[in-house]
Amino acid sequence: MIKPNFKIMASYNALINKKICDSILTTSDNILWENKKAFFGSILGTLNHLMVGDLIWLNRLNQHPSYPTGFKALEPLKDFPLPTKLTQILYDDKHGFSRNRQALDQIMIRFIEESDESDYSKSLGYQNTNNDTFNKSFSMLLQHLFNHQTHHRGQVTTLLSQIDIDIGETDLLMLIPNVDDKNF
Repeated sequence: MIKPNFKIMASYNALINKKICDSILTTSDNILWENKKAFFGSILGTLNHLMVGDLIWLNRLNQHPSYPTGFKALEPLKDFPLPTKLTQILYDDKHGFSRNRQALDQIMIRFIEESDESDYSKSLGYQNTNNDTFNKSFSMLLQHLFNHQTHHRGQVTTLLSQIDIDIGETDLLMLIPNVDDKNF
């Protein structure tokens, strides 16, 4: 069964993003926008890229062949910008970013809850930002979404530690239940 994995990943995503959002609220915007020579320059530049990636992928995943009108849980995506490039800045202040990041994370949790185990065995056709066409495994694309988040959040936590901000425990292990737990 794949769905339990994605439920944990969605919860993990929301938890770590909240820790990051809480940590940046006390940091000046100048420091958050300072070019740290990361892939996307600054802390907020990297966080915006994460949200851009999430929005692009969630809109693609919403084209699942078993949901001709889209997932109900993803309807609120219409209230978010639809990015056109990977470096797009969606939110230039930490408060707007944090509020929207946490709202998007709740949408992702509801999306995984709504999905069915059989959805993961389907393929998904999509176009990337260069208009190249692909047809790939829905479950592997969803796994990519979560892996992309983890990759760039690792960069963000490194950037935060360089300015003496420690967000605490970030290991996925903290959410993996013991096998004798009832919810596993």
